[in-house]
Amino acid sequence: MRALLTFCCCLLAAIANAQTTFPLYQSLPPGGIASPDEETKDKDNNRFLTSVPTLTSYLPTKDKATGAAVLIIPGGGYHVVVLQKEGNNIAEYFVKQGIAAFVLKYRLPSDKIMQDKSSGPLQDAQEAIKTIRARAAEWNIDTARVGVMGFSAGGHLASTLGTHFDRPVLAANAGLNLRPDFMVLVYPVISMEKDLTHAGSRKFLLGEHPDETNIKYYSNDRQVTRRTPPTLLFHTGDDKVVDVDNTLTFYQALRHQHVPTEMHIYPEGDHGFVLKLPAEGWMQIIMKWLGRTGMLNPGNSLLQGGTGQLY
Repeated sequence: MRALLTFCCCLLAAIANAQTTFPLYQSLPPGGIASPDEETKDKDNNRFLTSVPTLTSYLPTKDKATGAAVLIIPGGGYHVVVLQKEGNNIAEYFVKQGIAAFVLKYRLPSDKIMQDKSSGPLQDAQEAIKTIRARAAEWNIDTARVGVMGFSAGGHLASTLGTHFDRPVLAANAGLNLRPDFMVLVYPVISMEKDLTHAGSRKFLLGEHPDETNIKYYSNDRQVTRRTPPTLLFHTGDDKVVDVDNTLTFYQALRHQHVPTEMHIYPEGDHGFVLKLPAEGWMQIIMKWLGRTGMLNPGNSLLQGGTGQLY
């Protein structure tokens, strides 16, 4: 009997921790163009040509849940979604720490599947954070402790979410809280300026010859305000794919607006460097930062509005 009870408890715990993937929209996304889903994936679970956005939830058991949650946005230059290494693997670490994690497989910008390809990924990110807050009670989440983490081009999308939260892509979302409570950006693309950006990300998001208005709008260092969420940044000085100046420029913009921010620049490791490190190492920096900012504690008010101080 005792063995059966133990088995049942283990089974329930496994079910509670199992990931669940569901579509972000119940039908064709608003502004979407009906077309067959041409998604393909490679041996590393990277997704190409994806046109059906999904959210995958990783939920801690209720007794372990801190109430914090993070939306994870993988990178891939806006032409692929690095779903496993920059998404699922990261979520598995967070859930073990009692943090609910949600991996976003966003639509890749394409004139074939959306009316405005530059805003399609942002629409999905805004819909994802809205969904997390709308179902917070069901998932044991504190709506005031929902952040975002992004890698590379996913870092661009995450920082767009954190700087454009008061400009909903969908009119139906006007007045809703789309602001992440914190941001963790890992070797992020920040700028769309020609001499600073990642050329592939800019081309796929904005096209071959973007106008100055769109360049400025999606250069997120130029969109920082005092309400931009507290931010933790990671990069390497020898990154040959996304120049470290993206992170340095964003850090300066945050600092000048008195937004709490912390930056970790490593001398070498190139692009994707953290994926070669044990999660228990570099991600402990994130956990300590979340602890210092109060994001792991209920009733947090230290950084509400993004104008508090880290220490």
